Amino acid sequence: MSTPDHMMTMDDAGPDDLNSAAMAGDDTKSLKAAENAESRLVSAASAALSAELTKPLAPGLYLVSTPIGNLADMSLRALATLARADMIFCEDTRHSRKLLSRFGISTETHAYHEHNAEKERPRIVARIGAGQAVALIADAGTPLVSDPGNKLVRALRDEGLPVFAVPGASAVLAALTSSGLPTDSFCFEGFLPPKSAARRKRLEALKDIPATMIFYEAPQRLAAMLEDLAEVFEDRDGVVTKELTKLHEGHIHGTLGELVNRALEALSAKGEFVVLAAPPRPVEVSDAEIVSRLKVAMEAQSFRDAVKETTDMLGVSRKRVYDLALCLKGGEGP
Repeated sequence: MSTPDHMMTMDDAGPDDLNSAAMAGDDTKSLKAAENAESRLVSAASAALSAELTKPLAPGLYLVSTPIGNLADMSLRALATLARADMIFCEDTRHSRKLLSRFGISTETHAYHEHNAEKERPRIVARIGAGQAVALIADAGTPLVSDPGNKLVRALRDEGLPVFAVPGASAVLAALTSSGLPTDSFCFEGFLPPKSAARRKRLEALKDIPATMIFYEAPQRLAAMLEDLAEVFEDRDGVVTKELTKLHEGHIHGTLGELVNRALEALSAKGEFVVLAAPPRPVEVSDAEIVSRLKVAMEAQSFRDAVKETTDMLGVSRKRVYDLALCLKGGEGP
């Protein structure tokens, strides 16, 4: 059969045409592979959620973490727990109902906040004592972190009733792990007092803690809070984060003094802020100071106890104190 003039045969095709055809074929294969992988992921997630939904939910209080801004951070276990619970308690039922509706969860909701906690707490304890599974959620993030609920958990523990954590999103940990500041030791303070005098007094009590400090702050107080923080904590490193996991997420790094000016310039003063401050810089302790402490300690206690007490008191290495103590014991001096 003859070939029409406008059609190209394999014999007529040049190297560039063959390469283009091969690349198009590779793109089609890659697209199909991606679609298959996506389909497998959706199937696996659906199967995992279905499996969770079929499990009976034991009586108790479930502290369920919810997204802090990105709905995709909702865990499968959290969805299944909220769907199976007999009742959900939340700070603001209108706010939480929007979240639950997005996932098709119709569990009954009731308010639990600082204004009604004294009245609702015994009722919740009674429900769980009667065999119900009750969930507690915050407006966003992990319950009990700068939110009501601690007294409820204590009341349940006192009655010997179970409390379960359903972990998930947390602004504290998200800010800490993305900050670049030390993560081996940290202290979460939450919101500082709104008045400057009280705020500075609290900061003075916190400034020597050898850990990364984490604070929440409202936009209208951010500038004043940063000024007090820089004044009391001096020129250590810090980070200000805004709207974590949301569209307009922002991170500003610098010394605390720099952050006073840069944070509000670079971040619009809206949304929720997490402020972090690095641990205080270590203070150098001289050998003479260690020896002076050791002399006093060794007069009143054993060699071993004197070394331990001096090490703990000055925050220096035990080996350094031990070596200096040996010199003192042998009469050599440091």
